[in-house]
Amino acid sequence: MNLLRIILLFVILSPAISLSSPLTKDTTAEIDHLLQFISTSPCKFMRNGKWYAASEAANHIRKKYEYVLGKGLVNSSEDFIQYSATKSSISGKAYIVRCGVEPEISSAAWLHRELTVYRTHSEQ
Repeated sequence: MNLLRIILLFVILSPAISLSSPLTKDTTAEIDHLLQFISTSPCKFMRNGKWYAASEAANHIRKKYEYVLGKGLVNSSEDFIQYSATKSSISGKAYIVRCGVEPEISSAAWLHRELTVYRTHSEQ
């Protein structure tokens, strides 16, 4: 009877185990950097037609990240950007970033640019 329970438990949990691959140390550092970059930014973030402060945007993106990470969708920093920080999962509208007098930019482009900068400095 116990063997049957163990087998049943394994069958139930195995899809979840296979979906959640641990992130590398470098990927975790990159994502942590991007979240910090967002939260300390002087920029404003548009989500579903409303502007938010950087700290609010970072909190929202962090929650989305934790959700998609649990679903096994994040294996790279690019996945983090795509699934957590690009668009509303409700409306499908892209997140927009406005930094001072600079032209508005999609959050995806803004974060990819920062990821490139971070990687360049990390290699030196």
